[in-house]
Order: sequence, then structure tokens, then C-alpha cells
Amino acid sequence: MTFARQAGAAVVLVTLTLSLQCAGMAAVIAWARPRFAPHVLRLGAIRSAMLVMRLMTAFIGLHVLEILLWAGFYRWLCFPLWESSFYFSTSSYATVGYGDVVLPQAWRTLGPVESILGVLMCGLSASFLFAIVSRLVDREARFSRELAEPPTDFESLSANSYLSGRKREDR
Repeated sequence: MTFARQAGAAVVLVTLTLSLQCAGMAAVIAWARPRFAPHVLRLGAIRSAMLVMRLMTAFIGLHVLEILLWAGFYRWLCFPLWESSFYFSTSSYATVGYGDVVLPQAWRTLGPVESILGVLMCGLSASFLFAIVSRLVDREARFSRELAEPPTDFESLSANSYLSGRKREDR
């Protein structure tokens, strides 16, 4: 009966954590999408850094909410104090697991479940940030290339040949 109770609690907590992560990622994507619109060629170094800092702050906040979700469960059924619940949840989520605060025997399998979930959620956030930074670097490189290459449309070529013809006449 104890394992079934732990498994049921784990399923509920994992489902809530995944729902929270997905909703948070969707909100962050919706917020960041206009910054990557096709008409926005370049954000610049400072605006790019600010965008990455805002995204990192949003992800840290999202992870804290997930830690609080687990801490709330631990406070409800495992620990008498919020401090112990939050401390254990944070050390489990971050896979530190000091061992100075441990779950009661009846709930001890939840710690490793939270650790696995913490690794996956942090990995998801890190991969999203990597994708954003890659996109920012690609845009910067594309913008630099466009500035370095001469225009290739017909009007620009006509204007260039007209100007180069005038230069020859001036000689």
C-alpha cells in the first residue's frame, strides 16, 4: 500500500510539474516571439543580453515555482516546517542531495523522482536558452554579411554602373 501511495503521489506531482513547465515555456515563447519577427534584423549586443537575462530570470522563476510545488507537498505530508520542506525540495531538484534532511520512510522514493525531474526541466530550459542564443548569433552574422556584401538587385546594379561610368569619365 505504501508504494502505491508513493507512486500515485509521484504521478500527480510529475504531471503538475510538467504542466507548469509546459505552460511556462509556452508563455516565454509567446513573449519572446515578437523579438524574432522577420522584420527585426538585429537586436544589438545590449538588447540581446537583456533578452537572454529576461529569459534566464523567467526560467529561474519557473523552476522556483516547481520547487515550491514539491515543497508544498513535503510540507503537507512529510515535514513540520516550510524551511525544511523548501530546503529538501531545492536540494533534490538541483540533485545536490546533501542528506542532512531526509524524507520519512513512507515517502523516500519521491526524492529521486524530483531529482530526475529537476535534471530534465533544467535541461529543457538550458536547451531553450541555447536555441535562443544560437538564433541571436545567426541573426548577427546574417546582418554583418548583408552589410559586407554589395546589393544585387537591378536598381542597385544600375546605379553602381552609372556611378562607375561617371568615375571613368572623370579620369
